[in-house]
Parts: sequence; structure tokens; C-alpha cells
Amino acid sequence: MIVEVDQDSPVPPYEQVRAQIASMIGTGALPAGTRLPPIRQLAADLGLAANTIARSYRELESAGLVTSRVRTGTTVAAQARRNARTSTAADTQRLLVEAARGFAATTRRLGIADADALAAVTAELQRVESESSA
Repeated sequence: MIVEVDQDSPVPPYEQVRAQIASMIGTGALPAGTRLPPIRQLAADLGLAANTIARSYRELESAGLVTSRVRTGTTVAAQARRNARTSTAADTQRLLVEAARGFAATTRRLGIADADALAAVTAELQRVESESSA
């Protein structure tokens, strides 16, 4: 399982971890019964506090995507993939809004005009599109 955290992102690390795991469950990359890494191990691997990973796991459990047991650890729930598909669209929208808020706050702080900010986003989207189609 590969999870990455962008420390410069306006999205909190626990949310980045939660969203990536939820996405992997939704796509089937993490099938039902798959055991997730122990909290301390994943925290150490990502350079985060154990409480950050614990919060990610708690939110995944609240969404019905994983189950946690004291001796067996955290595993992907049996019905998780179906639940993840419906929550992933909402999660994606929420992450988009959070990223837009962060971008808007940064442009305001830098004194960038709205038209220039939108032009920068459009140019970046076109660049990413051309890279992915190449």
C-alpha cells in the first residue's frame, strides 16, 4: 500500500491519508480483508504522528470502510468497496473545494488578481492534460 502526504497541501495530512486509502478501497486495490499497516508503522513511514494516522483510521471506520480489532489490527471491511464508491465522489468534491480555498487564500495573500489566478490554473490544467496524453 503506497500512501503519500504532501506537507505543502492545504489539506490536512490525516485527510490525505484517509482519502487515499478510501480511494484504494473504492477501486479494489485494497480488497475486503486486507490488513492495513499498524498505526505506528504507517506513522513512522510517513513521518507523521501516530494520532494523525489513528484519526484517519477512525474516520475510515466511521464510514464503514474498515474494521479495527485490538489483536487483529485494522482490515478492509467486507462491504467497504460499495461504501467507498459512494463516499469517494463526495470526498473528491470536498478535497476539490479545500484545494480551491487554499489556492484562493494564497492568491489573496500574494495580491494576485482573479484573472491572473484563473489564467494560471487554466494553463496548469492544459499542461497536465498535454503531459497525460503524450
